[in-house]
Amino acid sequence: MTRNIFVLTGAGVSAESGLGTFRDKTGEGIWAKFDPMKLCSPEGFARDPALVLAFYDGRRRNALAAEPNAAHRALARLEAELAKRGGRLTLVTQNIDDLHERAGSRLVIHMHGELLKARCARCDKVVEWLDNLTLADACPACGAVGTLRPHIVWFGEMPLHMDEIGWALQQSDLFVAIGTSGAVYPAAGFVAEARAMGIDACEINLEAADNALLFRQRRYGPASETVPAWVEDVLADRTVDG
Repeated sequence: MTRNIFVLTGAGVSAESGLGTFRDKTGEGIWAKFDPMKLCSPEGFARDPALVLAFYDGRRRNALAAEPNAAHRALARLEAELAKRGGRLTLVTQNIDDLHERAGSRLVIHMHGELLKARCARCDKVVEWLDNLTLADACPACGAVGTLRPHIVWFGEMPLHMDEIGWALQQSDLFVAIGTSGAVYPAAGFVAEARAMGIDACEINLEAADNALLFRQRRYGPASETVPAWVEDVLADRTVDG
């Protein structure tokens, strides 16, 4: 078996590691508690940068304290095993944490940015940043003070690496969305693109996403259980329809 698999992950993959999802049908997601336009938009940052930085400082501390769960580890195993067999796993994540990397995944595309990095508005340099980020901090690259912001794609900004993602999707023979709401574009549109190209699609989620009907295969349950089971089926060359 040689397969090129494109996996898109969302907040549901990291939820069991203690990192909250942004949207859920119980009204308990992050955006039910905070105004995203105040905290996650260029306009919000321009209006109150200290508030935005403090919000991301808290999220950074939470991410650093979290540990990868069985779903992260299973995807890292899948990447390694596919490579041994001449296949490829393209892992694109909407998550801004580093739990995929800490679980052992080597090639991760962060389309919405990375929480443990900062970007300079003056020189555009992206640097690792593990501490609190303040307006008094200087850019390590150009020395400018007060120009650093979280390396996060905010509302109204273009997701990162879209050309690379589009090419990888075209080369795949299976598209899998794991722990996503199916409500955030352009990521929510990947499944329609895949199906239009004749690529099979599988949803693995706690519950059906907004775009669930576009997937031919569907598996529901906690990611720490469903993802390892799916990986076992893939590596054993079993096709199980949901």
